[in-house]
Amino acid sequence: MYPTVPASGLHFKTALLPQGWARNVRIEHAGGRITRIEQGVKPASGDERGLVGLPGIPNLHSHAFQRGMAGLTERHGVNHDGFWSWRKLMYRFAARLAPEDLQALAAQAYVEMLEAGFTRVCEFHYLHHAPGGARYANPAEMVERIAAAAADTGIGLSLLPVFYAHSSFGGAAPAAEQARFVNDVDGYGQLLEASRTALTGLHAARLGIAPHSLRAATPEELRDILPLAADGPVHIHIAEQPREVIECEAMLGARPVQWLLNEMPVDARWCLIHATHVTGDELAGLAASGAVAGLCPITEANLGDGLFPVATYQAQGGRFGVGTDSNLLIDLAEELRLLDYGQRLRNGIRNALATPERSTGRALFEATLQGGLRASGVGMGASADSDEPASAVGLHAGAHADILSLADHVALTGRGDDAILDSFIYAARPGLIDCVWRAGHKLVCNGVHAQRASIATRFRATLQRLLNE
Repeated sequence: MYPTVPASGLHFKTALLPQGWARNVRIEHAGGRITRIEQGVKPASGDERGLVGLPGIPNLHSHAFQRGMAGLTERHGVNHDGFWSWRKLMYRFAARLAPEDLQALAAQAYVEMLEAGFTRVCEFHYLHHAPGGARYANPAEMVERIAAAAADTGIGLSLLPVFYAHSSFGGAAPAAEQARFVNDVDGYGQLLEASRTALTGLHAARLGIAPHSLRAATPEELRDILPLAADGPVHIHIAEQPREVIECEAMLGARPVQWLLNEMPVDARWCLIHATHVTGDELAGLAASGAVAGLCPITEANLGDGLFPVATYQAQGGRFGVGTDSNLLIDLAEELRLLDYGQRLRNGIRNALATPERSTGRALFEATLQGGLRASGVGMGASADSDEPASAVGLHAGAHADILSLADHVALTGRGDDAILDSFIYAARPGLIDCVWRAGHKLVCNGVHAQRASIATRFRATLQRLLNE
């Protein structure tokens, strides 16, 4: 657990504020939040100094343990190789993980997220029980390992324990390889209560719920667990694969996103992960609901999922954010770059995500920040005593002191304002992020997390054992 940070200051030559770019920006923070921002001022004695200051980005979808299997599924499968064959390999890997293994794998993933510019993670956590499905005496045994990994690394945690009861639509019995994931409604309620206790002591941790998918929860179960979310976020996998859409229509009489919008109280608390295969009407309905589309471009490309029509969705006022999902490669800039390049290839047009006021890079960055904050349940908007507009997100008084600084990198030569973010996303190799503060704690310096070496050593030892058993 990281100790409380005393009040201190940061000074940036350039910083992105809610109202736009500003020069010579001084940020004061205390108790994990920004307390004051000044523009056009010199650094005070003792201030840390940086070139470019940016708000940290929430990672709105992660399965942390899958970082340990990255690169192990790129072999030719039988028949049509895709998501479903990949899932079989994932089940085999998940089946052998002990609690201490999960903590080691998650800590490595979280270090890499912080170094990449993600300051909070929405952990979509479904590995609940012991190998074979036996219940731990403590329902939150595995949750505590996720919380410990967050404490070890300092990353902000929005925990989303997953409700998983069935193998497919119609309440089909779970498969043997899903036994570690499965709960009934009562057991899930117990898991949530134990999870709330496990998060005690983690700064600004948030708890939500995650019905895994319409395959894994019946309509009745989904309605039963929704009240358990209280005011926390609600995340769900949906419409990731064409087969899922076909089976949903056959069993529920509607496409997945259509059914969810028609039957559930989808609003700004919801995050629909992937939502790849949607119609125009579903897209418009999703945008109007205020929910966030959770897009995971690297994983979606790796699994051959398809492309969400984000340019059309954005034009309709839809909110979106990005997640690292399978954690195959943890790289914020690459997620944003691939998200945009997918649209360019899909639509045959450049800069479709830009606006008259914002370049493509800035539009992507700010949209991802806004969607990520909403999906992670940390809220958005300026504090009551701030001069910022109520819609302000990012670096403003009252916001969490989650901040990135960019290095004096060759890719930023001669760049200013929006060109800084365009160069960060499109023109730089890894290494542009210099320092990262989360809740005012400086966790990354010169691109390296303070605990990188020790956490990597534990990660290596864990994988050596797991992969050679």
